[in-house]
Amino acid sequence: MKFLKLLAICFFALFYTSYSISQNLSPGFNKEEYKELIYVAARSTESAEKLKMIPQPEHFKLIYQSKPIGLDNLWELWIKDNSTAVLCTRGSTEKSESWLANFYAAMSPAKGEIKISNNYTFEYELSPDKNAAVHTGYLISTAFISKEMVPKIDSCYTAGIKNFIIMGHSQGGGISYLLMAHFYSLQKKGVLPADIRFKTYCSAAPKPGNLYFAYSYEKITQEGWVYNVVNAVDWVPQTPFTVQILNDLPKVSPVSVIEETIKSQPFFKKILLEMVYGRFTNPSQKKVKRYQQLLGDEMAKKIKKYLPEFKAPDYFNSSDYVRTGNTIVLYPDEAYYEKFSNDSKDLMIHHSFPPYLYLLLE
Repeated sequence: MKFLKLLAICFFALFYTSYSISQNLSPGFNKEEYKELIYVAARSTESAEKLKMIPQPEHFKLIYQSKPIGLDNLWELWIKDNSTAVLCTRGSTEKSESWLANFYAAMSPAKGEIKISNNYTFEYELSPDKNAAVHTGYLISTAFISKEMVPKIDSCYTAGIKNFIIMGHSQGGGISYLLMAHFYSLQKKGVLPADIRFKTYCSAAPKPGNLYFAYSYEKITQEGWVYNVVNAVDWVPQTPFTVQILNDLPKVSPVSVIEETIKSQPFFKKILLEMVYGRFTNPSQKKVKRYQQLLGDEMAKKIKKYLPEFKAPDYFNSSDYVRTGNTIVLYPDEAYYEKFSNDSKDLMIHHSFPPYLYLLLE
């Protein structure tokens, strides 16, 4: 009799656990879900003073916090209601190497490899499109963070958890874009189980890559699995600066027609048209090259101070950064400015967690 009773208890526990774990994530923006994720992200990112304004998460339990890695990156594993794992990446810190991750904004191809050290080369495919490119600094951070995250994802999966939310605010949001793309790629290659469901909230995130990266990214997430939540007066989501050149256009475009037309003209007319055409195209191309020097070559030299074995990749000839994924806009009103004034000397007055929470809950 005792054996049957014990068996019944075990069966009930197994059924309850399986039922709890099997609850699937739902697509679409969930205000309450995002609010709790802000509470989570703030714990590792926000200053002690501002953290007093932010409640503790109600449904999340901290399971693991990494040590600072890479360019002062840090991530945490939280469990929500015993059914969903949250992979939360910290935003920028006050350390120089953390800001190097932001400033290293030359673009790298979205598919390839990057040498982090003599013992670690990060192989990745964030998009199948050969024209897709991403932020190099966030790519390096993704290399470090994903190396630690993947074994933890495997452990959670073994424990029966198949739902994962990726969360990051600010720099953490920029990295979260790339993490989502990387994990999708690993699923496609069979490295991660195909029945894992990922959902991503990028909060106050900068732009992660070019238009072709955005297109391929949105194709696989457009049914409501990725959101970037932005305050309309926050300057960070408008970075990095964008410069579009003619080479950013698709192969079939008026550019090829114009160039062929110029080539077919008589000699002197051809010279004149090439001068006019050059005046139109050269300034933006020169600016992209300048960006690659300042935000690529120069930043790579500084990063070597922290990652001495790092080898800079060949940069992608573009700076056509665009916002990516479904965007949820939090729009300030007059009451907002009474609380978060434009006259403040705090450059992050509209970027930190308190204004985001205020707009979300108003």
